[in-house]
Amino acid sequence: MVATPIGNLGDMTARAAQTLRDADVIACEDTRVTGGLKLHFGITTPLTPYHDHNADQVRPGLLARIAEGGAVALVSDAGTPLISDPGYKLVRACADMGHAVFPIPGPSAMLAAAVTAGIATDRILFAGFLPNRAKARQDAIAELRGLAATLIFYESAQRLAETLADLNAVLGARDAAVCRELTKLHEEVRRGALNDLAAAYADAPTPKGEVVIVVAGAPKVEAEVSAGDVDTALRQAMQKLSLRDAAALVAEQLNQPRRAIYSRALELAKDK
Repeated sequence: MVATPIGNLGDMTARAAQTLRDADVIACEDTRVTGGLKLHFGITTPLTPYHDHNADQVRPGLLARIAEGGAVALVSDAGTPLISDPGYKLVRACADMGHAVFPIPGPSAMLAAAVTAGIATDRILFAGFLPNRAKARQDAIAELRGLAATLIFYESAQRLAETLADLNAVLGARDAAVCRELTKLHEEVRRGALNDLAAAYADAPTPKGEVVIVVAGAPKVEAEVSAGDVDTALRQAMQKLSLRDAAALVAEQLNQPRRAIYSRALELAKDK
């Protein structure tokens, strides 16, 4: 599984180029795209098309070649294969047959956008392409509404304005970023609230190029804490800890202001 540049050919790793040279065949989405990559790096390995429309027919031949000791390199048109393409079926079939599968890591539009957006990356959900039709797209977004993870989508430039409008309508004015033509000459990253981005692209000419949308996850909803909950937690903690330590523990557990919890602990201690 060989990652190839998403735009800037300087991102091709030496290991990826050598792997393509050493392979017996390169399975690729579009022979014209990968043919240009071969020409640039002086690679002579033959190509065979492998994509959504022919994968079921081509896969048995690739597996047979591997079974005979051959090496097959799988690439996508750009970036890391298996991200929004049928490559996982080939990997699964190889694993089922006991063939070795090696990742040759490198460029990825999804990760490039994630680290450029300026939005939390501790939890990420890659949601791929949303449906083309508005109702189906809105329903798909609604399924993700409650997730605390940062959401990452691929989208065509032609549907960008519609998708931003739907994201804003369903998710609200969350922080977001539109990352377009990453690593290419006209690279652009626009950050802002979803409502502002939706309005900006609605009034602008249709952009060109590849687009990744990054959206902040659902805001954390603080649970309501009653006075009785605080008193119960404080009484239990004060049986084992000092007043100050008990107050600090309860404030952290219930996500409440420390000063207020400490003040209440003093009152309970006085009453006792």
